[in-house]
Amino acid sequence: MAPRDWNEGIIQEFRANQGKVGGMFEGRTLLLLHHTGAKSGKVRVNPLAYRKDGEAFVVFGSKGGAPTNPDWYHNLMANPSASVEVGTETVKVRARRADPNERERLWTAQKRDAPGFADYEGMTTRQIPVVILEPVT
Repeated sequence: MAPRDWNEGIIQEFRANQGKVGGMFEGRTLLLLHHTGAKSGKVRVNPLAYRKDGEAFVVFGSKGGAPTNPDWYHNLMANPSASVEVGTETVKVRARRADPNERERLWTAQKRDAPGFADYEGMTTRQIPVVILEPVT
C-alpha cells in the first residue's frame, strides 16, 4: 500500500471517530498536521503521533527510522504556519525546531512513553527532529 493511501485511511478513520484511530494506533495520541508544501505550495495533511508540552503539540520526524527526514518536516521549516486537527478541534499553530535542551527532554520522554521511537532512532544515523507546534491566536 502506498504511503498516501495508508495516510488517507488513517485520516478518514480519525475524522469519522472524533480523533480516535484503532489498530496499531489504538490508545495513541494522533493529530492531523496541515502544512504547506515547500516547493508545490499545496496544503498537505499527515497523521502524526504527538505529545503535549504545556499548550504546545510536539511531533517527531522519525519517518519510521528512514535515513532522511520526512517531507512534512521540510515543509514546516520552509512554511512554519500550519494547523492541526486534534479530536474534533482545529488549532492554528506555528512550528519551530526544539532547541537542544527541549529536544533532549521531549525526545527522552517520547522514547520512554512510546518505545517504538527508540527503535526508529536505532535504525538511522540522523538525529530525529523534534518539532514544537505552538498555538497562535
